[in-house]
Amino acid sequence: MQRAKEVMKVSDGSLLGDPGRTPLSKKEGVKWQRPRLTRQALMRCCLVKWILSSAAPQGSDSSDSELELSAVRHQPEELDQLQAQTKFTKKELQSLYRGFKNECPTGLVDEDTFKLIYSQFFPQGDATTYAHFLFNAFDAEGNGAIRFEDFVIGLSILLRGTVHEKLKWAFNLYDINKDGYITKEEMLAIMKSIYDMMGRHTYPILREDAPLEHVERFFQKMDRNQDGVVTIDEFLETCQKDENIMSSMQLFENVI
Repeated sequence: MQRAKEVMKVSDGSLLGDPGRTPLSKKEGVKWQRPRLTRQALMRCCLVKWILSSAAPQGSDSSDSELELSAVRHQPEELDQLQAQTKFTKKELQSLYRGFKNECPTGLVDEDTFKLIYSQFFPQGDATTYAHFLFNAFDAEGNGAIRFEDFVIGLSILLRGTVHEKLKWAFNLYDINKDGYITKEEMLAIMKSIYDMMGRHTYPILREDAPLEHVERFFQKMDRNQDGVVTIDEFLETCQKDENIMSSMQLFENVI
C-alpha cells in the first residue's frame, strides 16, 4: 500500500510531464533546480529496492565486501572502473552487486525478472508491457539479458545523471524499434503501458483518452518540421526549453 500511495503523487503518469499544464515552479514562484543526489531518492527506485532487499546484511563476513567475483559465472568489471563510469560510490556498488548476485546468480537479469519486479511494486495495475519496454531500454545490445555493468550504468543515468543524460535515456525508451526516431505510435505505446501499470492510483483520475491527448500535445510541440516523427535533436531541444518537462524529470524514480 505504501508504494501505491507514493505512485499517487504522480499526476499524469508520464516520464516527461504534461506540456499543456502550468509548471509547478511557476505556480509556486520557485525556480526549477536539478534534483539532489540523495539516498532517499535512490531508495525510491523499484530496481534498487529489489536489489538491496536481497543484499547480504550489514556486518557479514568481510569476504562478502569484496563481492566474491569468483562465485558467479559472469564477472563484472573491476569496481574502480564501474565507479568511474557511474555516480555510485564503491560501497553502493558493493551493496548493489551483492543483491544482484543473490537474485541473479548467473550475473545476468532477464525480462521475466523485470516483469516480476514491477508486478510486485505496482500490484494495482498491469506492469507487463512497461517492464518489457524498460527491459529493452536497459538491454542495449538486444541479447535478451542485462549484465550487472549495464544495469548499474543505466541506473546511474536515471537516478543521478544530468538532465541531458536522462533525456537521451528517455528518448531511447520511447524509440521502441531503435531506428533513431519516435513516432506517435511508439510514444502512445509507452504512455499506455505506464498508465496500465499505475492502474487507477493516479490523481486526478485519468480518462481513457488521456494518453492519446498527451501524445498529441507532445508532437505538436516536438515535431518541428511536421514529418510525423521526432528526432533526438527535436526531442532534446523541446524538452530542455519546456520548464514543466524539466521539472518532471524529478519524477523518474516513480516508475523506474
